[in-house]
Amino acid sequence: MARAQADIGQAHYAVSLKAGQHALIADEATTMGGQDAGPSPYELLLASLGACTAITLKMYAGRKDWPLETLHVGLFFRTDGERPRIERTLRMEGLDDTQRARMADIAERTPVTLTLKGGLPITTELR
Repeated sequence: MARAQADIGQAHYAVSLKAGQHALIADEATTMGGQDAGPSPYELLLASLGACTAITLKMYAGRKDWPLETLHVGLFFRTDGERPRIERTLRMEGLDDTQRARMADIAERTPVTLTLKGGLPITTELR
C-alpha cells in the first residue's frame, strides 16, 4: 500500500511531503505566488506517471531480454481545449521498430496510466 503525507505551515505554498520513507518538497512557481522550492503538484503527478512508465517498460524489456539501452519519457500537462490531458512521448535506443511499438502498447497499460485513465474515488475524512 502506498502512503503519503503533506504538511504546510507559514511558508507561502511550500509543502513538506513524506512519501513512504522519503522526504520531498512541493511548491508553486513564483508566478503562482510560491517560491519554486520544489515541483508543483502537477509536476509531481507527471513525475509519478513518468516513473511508473519507465520502470514498467524497463521491467518488460528485461523479461523479454530486449537490448534496451536508454528510455526517456517526456510528459506534458495540457489544459487548452475542452478537457485537460497528458501528452506522453517515449524515446528509446537499442530496440527495433517492432519492439518499440510493443513498448508503446505496454505504456498504455502501466498501473499509474490505468489509474489516471480510469479515475478513482477519493474520500475525505475530517478529523
